[in-house]
Amino acid sequence: MTTPSAVTVASSPADRAALGRRARRRAPRSVHGVFEAARDRPDVVDVLERQSATRVPELVPIRYGRMLESPFRFYRGAAAVMAADLAPLPATGLQVRLCGDAHLLNFGLLASPERHLVFDINDFDETFPGPFEWDVKRLAASLAVAGRGNGFTEREQDDAVRTCVRAYRERMREFAGMRTLDIWYARDDADLMHGLLAASMDEESRRRTAEAATRARSRTHLRAVAKLTRLTPEGRRIAADPPLLTPLRELRGETSADAEDRQLQALLESYARSLPSDRRHLLRHYRLVDMARKVVGVGSVGTRCWILLLLGRDDDDPLLLQAKEAQESVLAAYTGGEGYDNQGHRVVAGQRLLQAASDIFLGWTRAVGLDGRDRDFYVRQLWDWKGSFRPESWDPALLNLSGQVCGAALARAHARSGDPVAIAAYLGGGDGFERALTGFAQAYADRTERDFEALGAAVRSGRIVAAGL
Repeated sequence: MTTPSAVTVASSPADRAALGRRARRRAPRSVHGVFEAARDRPDVVDVLERQSATRVPELVPIRYGRMLESPFRFYRGAAAVMAADLAPLPATGLQVRLCGDAHLLNFGLLASPERHLVFDINDFDETFPGPFEWDVKRLAASLAVAGRGNGFTEREQDDAVRTCVRAYRERMREFAGMRTLDIWYARDDADLMHGLLAASMDEESRRRTAEAATRARSRTHLRAVAKLTRLTPEGRRIAADPPLLTPLRELRGETSADAEDRQLQALLESYARSLPSDRRHLLRHYRLVDMARKVVGVGSVGTRCWILLLLGRDDDDPLLLQAKEAQESVLAAYTGGEGYDNQGHRVVAGQRLLQAASDIFLGWTRAVGLDGRDRDFYVRQLWDWKGSFRPESWDPALLNLSGQVCGAALARAHARSGDPVAIAAYLGGGDGFERALTGFAQAYADRTERDFEALGAAVRSGRIVAAGL
């Protein structure tokens, strides 16, 4: 396996800044404002079908059904489509560890190990090394697509994109002047952010952001246990709600209980080896009692996702873990990045590098699936103060605010994994990059709407099947 390498930087800040300015020759900032689909662009339905071929067949129609709810929901599930569109474009060559799917709803509120509510990127399924602007473009376009879905004017959409990209540029310039450890320790405390931003918000925005923080704090593992499990004569077990939540005992059919117990224990032991020694010690206080397949998200529907119920002292001492299948990143085919012998390890490595505070149970494993094939998974807690946005109910002011905090959080992640001095020098002190990205976001929102229609046409023609759930 090739492990992630350290960031390679020039010998001095001046040399690093010169590297960033030279990148403008390869990709002038204005070139980022242009998007035209390549002549040999693959058919969008073909791209999605290739992904679906590796997923649980009976769940694939649910994926398509969710993507057809709106162009924004389609965009969330079309990271592979956008990766193919970004790859032929002029690139800066300024490498970071990319989130890989940096759309608006892959940022949110979560708990730090110290039990502080922080704002950060919260999805790393596609994380991979690549040029920093790929993440910025995906985030910018998501704002335009979301704004259109809410009926905002083009000017209101552009304002949100400019606010987002300006926040990214200005914060990257701040990081360029900071000490290395100060960059590493930086985090976005939700309460502090709310206080700093409150003066620029109207009363309704302040109310909604305060409610979002309250909702996030209420999404504890105990609430998840109350929603997803029940007490049985055998003890606490996961409650069936097929096809969205299906206990393993119902999927395995004739498999003996002893064989099932051995496989579950082997999975847990393999996962435990990926944890630091203190977390392994903590995990030993729990025993695995049940497991179920869960349908999650939009883009992830059809990948294998399991929830694991563990108990400590008794039925009132639960731990819920989520084991999510990690397939090859959609970016891997378009970069010369690093290889991993376990895709779950890739996700965990990216998350630990980009996130200021990661879940204490974050780890990875490989397990034999119901089809007898080895599959890679990453594991984390389910619902640990996790909160996300609900953009369908936003007004333009809240879209602007979300763009600002997401752009700043993305800059912090990129500053940890790349060279903030070089990136800041490339971006410069003017608004050229912001102006370019507004053009890109509008052009890509147009493309997304056409792709959304193409998927709908494929369903109407019978080429693919969609189901609503």
